[in-house]
Amino acid sequence: MKLGEKQVLTVVKKVEFGVYLGSSEERVLLPKRQVPAGIELGDPVEVFLYKDSDDRLIATTNEPKLSIGKLAVLDVIDANRMGAFLDWGLEKDLFLPFKQQTAKVQKGEQCLVTLYIDKSERLCATMKVYHLLRTDSPYKKDDKISGIIYDTSDKFGVFVAVDNQYSARIPKKDVNGRMKVGDVIEARVTAVKEDGKLDLSVRDKIPAQMDKDAELVLKHIQGYNGRLPFTDKADPERIKQEFGMSKAAFKRAVGRLLKEGKVEILEDGVVLRRKS
Repeated sequence: MKLGEKQVLTVVKKVEFGVYLGSSEERVLLPKRQVPAGIELGDPVEVFLYKDSDDRLIATTNEPKLSIGKLAVLDVIDANRMGAFLDWGLEKDLFLPFKQQTAKVQKGEQCLVTLYIDKSERLCATMKVYHLLRTDSPYKKDDKISGIIYDTSDKFGVFVAVDNQYSARIPKKDVNGRMKVGDVIEARVTAVKEDGKLDLSVRDKIPAQMDKDAELVLKHIQGYNGRLPFTDKADPERIKQEFGMSKAAFKRAVGRLLKEGKVEILEDGVVLRRKS
């Protein structure tokens, strides 16, 4: 009998509160409310095995949203200082220990998880899914993709599971704006690495992105009453905090606005050009 997996077991005993499946040496209860109509001794039944609230092995004919070795995005239905509880389609919620979270999750959020069996022989969830992500995606450079963020790193960037199954990363230099674990993003493939992993960017190619960036910078200048208190010589971190873009992208955007005659660059800032 395999905990956390679907399997076909044989009916070995019928009782008032259900049927027992397995063999004379090892058996598990399938509760009465889940017993298929007309079932008899010796009949095969496909079930999923997990543990109930009293940590007893139990069978269910309900379809779980997750099994051992698989990945799934699940809803967080409650959270406390010990961990979180996820809806995985069964009567007993799935526990996600705090130590197995790549970022603290809250009620109402979603997270990508897999199953593991803890030291007490109970099924739990973990957000540490890197080792299960595939590297044989069908995507190529410049393809548009959708994925969920499952981890972040100050050193390496943002880690994404494309289609909830393929390994990808937004390199640190391409991380723009606030991105957090659990966010579902739309992005562009910038490279397919030799090992099959994907590099992503949430920004368009430079010509198209330049128009968007210039529009964003212009709105910011207008929000500063027509005078941005720094130029493209500002510290890269300040630019990133203000606009969610790199210094190079900011310089291109300001250059576009300058070329279009919409701004002027002074020693201490960028100002809107007054119409004559």
